[in-house]
Amino acid sequence: MSINLENIQLNNAQIAWRAAQDIEDGAYVNLGIGFPEMVAQFQPEGREAIFHTENGVLGFGKAAEAGEEDWDLINAGKKAVTIKPGTAFFHHADSFAMVRGGHLDVAILGAFQVAQNGDLANWSTGRGGVPAVGGAMDLVHGARRVAVITDHVTKKGAPKLVDACTMPLTGVGCVTRVYTSLCVVDVVEGRFVLREKLAAISMDDLQSVTGAVLHVGDTVKDLTTPSL
Repeated sequence: MSINLENIQLNNAQIAWRAAQDIEDGAYVNLGIGFPEMVAQFQPEGREAIFHTENGVLGFGKAAEAGEEDWDLINAGKKAVTIKPGTAFFHHADSFAMVRGGHLDVAILGAFQVAQNGDLANWSTGRGGVPAVGGAMDLVHGARRVAVITDHVTKKGAPKLVDACTMPLTGVGCVTRVYTSLCVVDVVEGRFVLREKLAAISMDDLQSVTGAVLHVGDTVKDLTTPSL
């Protein structure tokens, strides 16, 4: 590889911003624990998503300010949230009935690996790993659309977009779009189709840090975001 990724790649806020631009007005959305929660900060002007959390809250507001948290009001990641007019609270079982019943428009999750056929691995029982898959396995098959936000490579430089996942699967053939620190890729008929990429990285360099073939669509747009 002839380019230093640290000098050009998007940061987490910029990846989250890009993913937020594709959420439709009025969509019911579940954001995975951790990095995906950041997507809620970047709703486009004139659009409002209705956020859902597995522990039983729908239509909650922004994160609570430091020192103003009500710890009875938390999301699935145990982070304090605020309520707004219309916020609903319900049983954990009812929350999963919404997921399994196909009532969510979008689920946005993180990933360790995404395979070219749409398989997702986003949990691990290895050292420091989460001890169980949790609600993600329901989300990936209950939501109408599943998107992933992630760095393009691991901290050790290994590709996260791969031919086939080698880690425990969260779901099979479930991912439709991946937003990475270098590009936007769709999963189409068992292959990665490149839709957007940073202008600063060549196609050859991008392919060199991707563990599966990147197919080029009719057009590949420049991936642009604000400075965040």
